[in-house]
Amino acid sequence: MQTEILKNLQYILGEKGFLSGTDVHSGYHTDSRGIGEVKPEVVLRPASTEDLSQIMSICHAASQPVVVQGGLTGLVLGARPQHGEIVITFERMNKVENIDVNAGIITVQAGAPLQIVQETAEAHDMTYPLDLGSRGSCNIGGNLATNAGGNRVIRYGMTRDLTLGVEAVLADGTIVNSLNGFIKNNTGYDLKQLFVGSEGTLGLITRASLRLFPKPKTQVVAFCAASNFDAVSNLMIHMQSTLGADLSAFEVIWAKTYDAIITDVAGIKAPIAMGHAFYVLIEMMGSDPNGDTEKFETSLAQAMEQGMIVDAVLSRSNAEIDAFWGVRDGMAHAMGMQQPAVGFDISLSISKMKTIEAVLLDRLQAVIGEVRLFIGGHLADGNLHLVAKAVGDEPQPKEQIQEIVYDWVGEVGGSISAEHGIGMLKRAYLGQSRNTAELALMRTLKQALDPKNILNPGRVFSIQANDLQ
Repeated sequence: MQTEILKNLQYILGEKGFLSGTDVHSGYHTDSRGIGEVKPEVVLRPASTEDLSQIMSICHAASQPVVVQGGLTGLVLGARPQHGEIVITFERMNKVENIDVNAGIITVQAGAPLQIVQETAEAHDMTYPLDLGSRGSCNIGGNLATNAGGNRVIRYGMTRDLTLGVEAVLADGTIVNSLNGFIKNNTGYDLKQLFVGSEGTLGLITRASLRLFPKPKTQVVAFCAASNFDAVSNLMIHMQSTLGADLSAFEVIWAKTYDAIITDVAGIKAPIAMGHAFYVLIEMMGSDPNGDTEKFETSLAQAMEQGMIVDAVLSRSNAEIDAFWGVRDGMAHAMGMQQPAVGFDISLSISKMKTIEAVLLDRLQAVIGEVRLFIGGHLADGNLHLVAKAVGDEPQPKEQIQEIVYDWVGEVGGSISAEHGIGMLKRAYLGQSRNTAELALMRTLKQALDPKNILNPGRVFSIQANDLQ
């Protein structure tokens, strides 16, 4: 790394913004998957968009690659530094700048934690509906860069649906300010969508204007049990038709996963006994305090009468709502406790979910022996999380497991990444979900906006045609 570059960066950022040597602690190369192998030599901490613009101008002139970090909660190795990369972290750009209740807009810096944005909105009797289990640690910039989904996509959509505008810095330091507050804005290309979901490979998001909604007046949650997948599928259609837009979450947990949550995760109590085939969390958020609970109860009673559910518990307090969601959030902890194992975040049509456990067990066990599968997720938007663990094998036959699972996902027309992104972890399998023309166009965009390949290089895909390795 050239000394002159480092001197210029240090001059721009000062002591607080430039870290090297012993000041670069392990947190800058540790993510949700553990400690990375490469410790960065330098960490840059810009305090403003202008700081970042100067950083990128210098790095672009010197062809110096950078890797961008938010809350480091990602699961696809997208923010871990590689050899020769400078780390840029948004931890100093963490402010909520403005909230306009009448317009339903909140403007925030990229480093603002999701939970702080949620709490700021709630303090104004509004809601920012994106919600993830990592809400206390993940940052808005990372949410936008990966187009995060979460628990309430069925009602409010993905992060890109909640984004009205962004400000971003390009590879050469150019600032692109597209922070408008309009839902309707048909004035040429929708530039913000170039950056949302691009994992920091096309430009670095610095600020965003996000949609807010009036805070619901009611929240009712039920935890249910069902005897088979057809019943679960019918239950979802029934709840959608009876609750309409008030249905805000429909989360499903397969039996083995539920058993692991109740047995292994500390502090979790079973709302319904183990022994059923499927467990479903259903949430309704409405505007009628006098009638919403009764409406929800009536819908559940109808489902019970029609055999869609065999047991159900309805929340009667905020504490019970938190407890039910605690079980759902416990799924990530239970899956994490299976390590060593191989995790997946996939999208499928609901018709293919019916056979996922049987088909994958059959294929995996035919090749690698006894396997345990843990499955659950956001059924209504087609997103499942899955962990496969080869019993008795350490280390796990990771590549074999990934090849078998992703081959099947490709066969059934699914997506290898529903909401976690591609990063470096899934790069070799991107061709299962994107065709040749799509990949070529993606490379064209990358080369146009980042011709020197210095923004998160190697993430999502290689810039060389026909090379996803």
